[in-house]
Amino acid sequence: MNNKKGIAILGSTGSIGTQALDVIRNHKDKFEIIVLTAENNSDLLIRQAKEFKPDSVVIGNKEKYKEVSEALKDDFIKVFAGKDALNQIVEHSAVEIVLTAMVGYSGLIPTINAIKAKKNIALANKETLVVAGELINKLVHENQVQIIPVDSEHSAIFQCLVGEIDNKIENIYLTASGGPFREKNIEDLINVTALQALNHPIWNMGAKISIDSASMINKGFEAIEAKWLFDLKPEQIEIIVHPQSIIHSIVQFEDGSMKAQMGLPDMRLPIQYAFSYPNRIKSNFNRFSFSDYANLTFEPANSKKFRNLAISFDAMKKGGNVPCIMNAANEIAVDAFLNNKINFLNISDIIEQTIDKVDYKTNLTIEDYIYYNNYARDIANQLINNNLNK
Repeated sequence: MNNKKGIAILGSTGSIGTQALDVIRNHKDKFEIIVLTAENNSDLLIRQAKEFKPDSVVIGNKEKYKEVSEALKDDFIKVFAGKDALNQIVEHSAVEIVLTAMVGYSGLIPTINAIKAKKNIALANKETLVVAGELINKLVHENQVQIIPVDSEHSAIFQCLVGEIDNKIENIYLTASGGPFREKNIEDLINVTALQALNHPIWNMGAKISIDSASMINKGFEAIEAKWLFDLKPEQIEIIVHPQSIIHSIVQFEDGSMKAQMGLPDMRLPIQYAFSYPNRIKSNFNRFSFSDYANLTFEPANSKKFRNLAISFDAMKKGGNVPCIMNAANEIAVDAFLNNKINFLNISDIIEQTIDKVDYKTNLTIEDYIYYNNYARDIANQLINNNLNK
């Protein structure tokens, strides 16, 4: 009898996906890869498939289907390509947990389909809840599945709440490293380069999330994600800067007591916990030692310098289609910054102006989310082109 937990990894060639495979590599007696997916990195997907022997792989870029199919034809691995295949593969009967490690909005529809197929979700794609948190929570309730957060901050909150189901939360504190520009003045930010923004002091991440961390919209997204995950009001969520990244987040209960989850910054730990929950299993990860950290420091987050924090909290309070618009505009603006079309501070400008140009709407369907995502992208692109033509 096979007691291994069947896992699908959406985005297996990215930072989270490769670390998830590292976890599984060390626990092949407990976990089995059923599905691997990638958008473009066919070389790494092929290598992963040959090592882990999944039932199926999906390459998002259809032009790379022949390459992947030819490489895996002798391995008895099914190969599919394109968005429709990605959206459908999460329904695979042998899959128990779907790790959504895709970047940005692209993770929304596959996550929705996985929930409808009654799969538990290990959520590393925060944009899913940022864009459509109300809809996702409704589907989770209807299909009686569980979202287990993989973001280190939300995993920390989740772990602190184990055994506290009947105890009311007063506040939560999401910690932030402060990113590469924590000590810079706002005047300096206009001239920072993409290379500087990608140089995160603590975490090794992909390009998109590294820029989001540098602009601190990542923390704004995490605040919105926390609202939906833990049924919180915006005023119950606070961002604090903790440069050492040892305390991953804190819960304060109504009696004033606080619980924190601590550990060295290593994404494999929350990934492993999401896979093994409700159990903890042995790991070979490096251990924290107090002797290595004489001081753990904290400071308030500066939402005047990092305007994306203020924009995100405002979007969370407004709700409706505003977080969806914000996310779409940010994805376009980040891409433009990475391609030297706008400066770092323009990212916030593009987001604010896009939100202002799109009509506000509540009670959204999935079709509404798709429409406003596409519409906001068009607006953001127009704003960037206007900026270039000045």
